[in-house]
Amino acid sequence: MLRPALRRRRVALAIAAALAPVAAATTVLVLPGAASAAVPAPPSGWTTVFSDDFNGAAGTGLNTANWLYDLGTSYSGGAANWGTGEVESETNSTANVYQDGAGHLVIKPIQSGGSWTSGRVETQRTDFAAPAGGEMEITASIEQPNPAGGVGYWPAFWALGAAARPVGATNWPSIGELDVMEDVNALSEVSHTLHCGVDPGGPCNETTGIGSGLLACSGCQTGYHTYSVIVDRRTAGAEQLRFYTDGALQLTVNQSQMDATTWANAVDHGFFIILNVAIGGAYPNAICGCTSPNSATSSGAGMSVDYVAVYQTGGSTSSPSASASPSASPSSTGGGSGGGASCTTTATANISADCYNASQGAVTVSAASGDTNPSGVDGNQVPQLTNGEYLEYNNVNFGSAGSTQFDARVASGAAGGVSGLVNVVLDNPANAPIGNFAVGNTGGWSSWRTIPANIAKTTGTHNVYLEFQSGAGGNPPFVSLHYFDFPTS
Repeated sequence: MLRPALRRRRVALAIAAALAPVAAATTVLVLPGAASAAVPAPPSGWTTVFSDDFNGAAGTGLNTANWLYDLGTSYSGGAANWGTGEVESETNSTANVYQDGAGHLVIKPIQSGGSWTSGRVETQRTDFAAPAGGEMEITASIEQPNPAGGVGYWPAFWALGAAARPVGATNWPSIGELDVMEDVNALSEVSHTLHCGVDPGGPCNETTGIGSGLLACSGCQTGYHTYSVIVDRRTAGAEQLRFYTDGALQLTVNQSQMDATTWANAVDHGFFIILNVAIGGAYPNAICGCTSPNSATSSGAGMSVDYVAVYQTGGSTSSPSASASPSASPSSTGGGSGGGASCTTTATANISADCYNASQGAVTVSAASGDTNPSGVDGNQVPQLTNGEYLEYNNVNFGSAGSTQFDARVASGAAGGVSGLVNVVLDNPANAPIGNFAVGNTGGWSSWRTIPANIAKTTGTHNVYLEFQSGAGGNPPFVSLHYFDFPTS
């Protein structure tokens, strides 16, 4: 829906000096793309956590279990024209977004009567993340559009921090944006960019970002090429982002280029993937020094995507860097009314937020106003949790079938773009999370939403810790919790 308010930055991008690509050789997982290639298998030590090779019948839409369609010209409550000045309206029509029957997704901008339509799709999942101590790669094989007149074309393959989705990306750029592939004006070029921090300025020099600038990409409009980013969290305090085209390293961004909080807020969490072809806007306008599109811009040149995949390695088993789960201390965490043994749960469904171990002290419990409760859940919440707090739930029985999913009912009235993570930890608050989700302002402290996250498959009985992590200075409250579930397999 929106290409966040972020994209005003693109005017500045044209005149910003490009960062020199990092020359160090590093092996990326995937090889240069080929038409209708199978999704590459993960190397030893890696797993495939998501893939789609678009093998649907010709003229069909996408699998909506994997993808959602953005519609119109903005997210609900987000910046107009996706925040970038682009002119197209997004549709779910198979004229604009379709599988071609030969193993590709096509996103095609079309002009009709002076107006443009196109397509923009996002993964349903928002939890693509490098675990603390591990790595994650997002990659795709793409043939860029090849119009006869390309002024205004803006194809992109990118990812936004999960916390953008609940609030229409109004918390950009703090939640992070990874631009894996962008080109403008059919130049057969590519740029890679990280956006972070604050707009304007900040450690990522917004609205420009930390980027490669436009680099030559020979043959990228006439064949399939792979575009990838690796999020590397193997070394605490020295994390990296590495961007590649066809396995060649083109940009490295190091954690040391910014403060730890800005990095954690931009990188150390889940992402969702976006594919789109915009028409017009600040980036192509800046590069051409004109207003795009123009009368010579061709209609109907599509971006073709052979596959999209996400790979991951395992993380550390002990508490890693400060950017991972927060350290918890009894003095800052909570028990609350009804806590203790009488509130110990053996269920995995509709667990009331206020039903936690009272041994950790006391926090406020209040009515979860404005929310409709499922059967078996009281009307209480633990309101306005802050960075470093956690809640402990004793003897949660996942059974032998186990669970790979966590759903939480949350609300947030946090102001000023404040957002954070809810980490799910087993047995000891110092352990690494088995999963997490990001949350930002949901529209108010009584505006409740159910947010899902994937977790490592868990069986048996465990003490569960919900740990609350936000990088905002002064630790303002960022989330209220009503109830949560671990849907079992």
